Amino acid sequence: MTTKQELLKEEIKHIDIKSFDSRPIINQMKDMSFSARDLARAVEIYDLMLKDNECTVFLSLAGSTSAAGCMQIYVDLIKNNMVDVVIATGASIVDMDFFEAIGFKHYKGSPNVNDLELRKLYIDRIYDTFIDEEQLQECDLTVTKIADSLEPRPYSSREFIKEMGKYLADGNAKKKDSLVQAAYENNVPIFVPAFSDSSAGLGLIIHQENHPKKHVSIDSVKDFLELTKIKIASPISGILMIGGGVPKNFIQDTVIGAEILGSKEVPPHKYVIQLTIADVRDGALSSSTLKEASSWGKVQQTYEQMVFSEATLSLPLLTSYVYHQGNWKNRVKREWSKLFR
Repeated sequence: MTTKQELLKEEIKHIDIKSFDSRPIINQMKDMSFSARDLARAVEIYDLMLKDNECTVFLSLAGSTSAAGCMQIYVDLIKNNMVDVVIATGASIVDMDFFEAIGFKHYKGSPNVNDLELRKLYIDRIYDTFIDEEQLQECDLTVTKIADSLEPRPYSSREFIKEMGKYLADGNAKKKDSLVQAAYENNVPIFVPAFSDSSAGLGLIIHQENHPKKHVSIDSVKDFLELTKIKIASPISGILMIGGGVPKNFIQDTVIGAEILGSKEVPPHKYVIQLTIADVRDGALSSSTLKEASSWGKVQQTYEQMVFSEATLSLPLLTSYVYHQGNWKNRVKREWSKLFR
């Protein structure tokens, strides 16, 4: 049997969109067909979001692109004022980003392995990516440590992730760039509506087991309310959507939430892009088209584009284009975290 050390030797390296300019290839894709032209139109829509100084840009993030080499992209989007709010899965924020921030790595693997042997070695697999389970459990315990340090009460995930960012910024980060720390330092709120579905949840059950009467808990309704308040305060909005799942519906539903709260004049999201490989035919949420969402009053149809592509292929091209185009340099910095002080 191959040893654990042999399997965990080639680190995943994160792509740097600053190091190459995708504008020449995207500009040629504009005159092509199929997914190439879809991607080129999505790029134009994202650039329009950044040109529109009244637009708040939401990043909706699901799937495992962070572990697969796209983590630096999301950091650069925040550092360069190309994203104002993040809505993500717990795995993207905790098991992948925070995990690396405290010193651990993801490794190149293979789907053609004996998973029972991996289990014996305490190696977890995400398709062709490996993670050391023992290190992941250290990440769980770090979340426990942060929870133990806080006042016992219900927190929105945004509040708790802010504390995670503070923990990193206070000298505990082993990695220079992380999404959680960059968001903290740039007042970009991160919401994880299914927070317990991650290492954070495992860390919090240890915390609550040790403090059964007074403890930290996560209030997902508070998440929804806070995110809806941001939408009410920013009628013109756009979404860069990677994958689907809970983050996709959570951010789209803020329009309905605003209406329910009495803000009937809050318009649907004006600009929306989704990068996905989900099949629309089963009617599932993750695969529902943006056009379909307009029937619910969630998005407008003028500037919406589905791109049926695996995100590790399309996302670097899309974001490199808008980075080098440079329209983010003139944007007003939103700093929506300050809304909740």
